[in-house]
Amino acid sequence: MNTKDRILNAAERLFARDGFEATSLRAITAEAKVNLAAVNYHFQSKDALVQAVIGRRMGPVNAQRLALLEAYEAEAAGQPLPLERIMDAFLRPVIALVGSHAHEFVPLIGRIYVEPGEFAERLYTQQFEHMRERFFPVLERALPDLPPGELAWRVHFAIGALAHTMAGSKILEMMSHGRCDISNVEGTLARLKAFVIAGLTAGLTTPVSLEVHHAAH
Repeated sequence: MNTKDRILNAAERLFARDGFEATSLRAITAEAKVNLAAVNYHFQSKDALVQAVIGRRMGPVNAQRLALLEAYEAEAAGQPLPLERIMDAFLRPVIALVGSHAHEFVPLIGRIYVEPGEFAERLYTQQFEHMRERFFPVLERALPDLPPGELAWRVHFAIGALAHTMAGSKILEMMSHGRCDISNVEGTLARLKAFVIAGLTAGLTTPVSLEVHHAAH
């Protein structure tokens, strides 16, 4: 294994365990058994290292999401995509990580969504904005009666469910006394899709006019 991969693997393990902000470059160099100069040579900064760790996993995942979405759109031949297809494209590549070699990255997915402040903004812009631009129009077409603001709320909740599923697998195992295990990829995916689709299609409970009035103030 080359030095760059050793640094990436060490950083991934520590970020998953301790979080992005709490993990120092000193800890990463100790874990990877390299000196700081090696980190600076390959990544220049901690922020660049974080983006590289996430990008090497989420890059292929997001590419798979887009490929699935395009394939399902081709099947639909111009008709609105069923929500089941949209959510399969969005969720399947992430859940499939459980059955891959990327076990260290699975809990890191949960970390991605809970880190505060500027880090979250940079991460969203670099890794996820293009997913929003691709998936939201498809969702809007599938859910034409849902106001855009309400759709954003529901996608936010859906992402939360996905992140918690990946990051909280140990809690699920304990809570179910070992009966539930996310390593059953197809079973986990089917349950999560059903849960998310039910949320996306639920009736409106908060008057939209009230939300608009509140935003104006």
